[in-house]
Amino acid sequence: MAITLPQFGATRLRSYILRLPLFTRCIVAIIFILWLVSLQSAWDLQKWGGLYPNEIGLQTMYRTNTFPLIHMGFIHMIMNIIALTPLLERFEAEYGTLTTLALFMGPLSTIPALIYTFVERGIFHMNTGVMGASIWVFTLLAMEAIKTYKTNPNFVLGTVQIPTWTTPIILTLFISFLVPHTSFLGHLCGLVFGYGWGLGYLKFLAPPEKILRWIEGKMNLLGRLPHYVSVDQKTVGRYGLLPTTNNPIISSDTSIALGFSGQAQRLGP
Repeated sequence: MAITLPQFGATRLRSYILRLPLFTRCIVAIIFILWLVSLQSAWDLQKWGGLYPNEIGLQTMYRTNTFPLIHMGFIHMIMNIIALTPLLERFEAEYGTLTTLALFMGPLSTIPALIYTFVERGIFHMNTGVMGASIWVFTLLAMEAIKTYKTNPNFVLGTVQIPTWTTPIILTLFISFLVPHTSFLGHLCGLVFGYGWGLGYLKFLAPPEKILRWIEGKMNLLGRLPHYVSVDQKTVGRYGLLPTTNNPIISSDTSIALGFSGQAQRLGP
């Protein structure tokens, strides 16, 4: 019997892009725009917004939110966008646009950044800078891995049964060995938050739905903003499973990009 493979044409890609929810669209656009800004030489965007542990203080806490949006080059940027978009789209479809905004511009970025800063500066006494959206990719992969583990605890490789929750860790190790100038520690900090969220320990960080409904109603966000996902439009619910779709997931002073090169390390390939 002949095997029919799915056709990934321009029409299907266009349809997928047009269905992306609001926050996902904005993040992809911001990442791309910041990459364009980084091409000029008058202002060092990476130095301004990267996560450099020795630079973190009360006046520079913005770095804990800006570092996932900044990339070291076109390949670094485009690979992270390809990996992040399907995962972020699914997360926003489950939790809603407002919750996703609050989490990604708040604890989902800040907590992994502070963990990285503590370990890098407090334990290793180093100042290795990181940047790149792959910290979000690994956070979301860890959340997905826990969901998968609850329904399918193991996968078989030869005669060995491997717990499905370990797949993001294995992927992190592979990327660290195969892709130069990537930050294993940065990716690991993203995994820590993702596992904590997936196991339910960090879900208290999500804003209360009652408050979100009040904000949405007061500002009429659903009526004013195209592609906005309201609290009541969520596909499964805050503690449910992410929806399945037919869309594939493409899945000393030094600096490391969560995926970058040179004297900094990057988060991601």
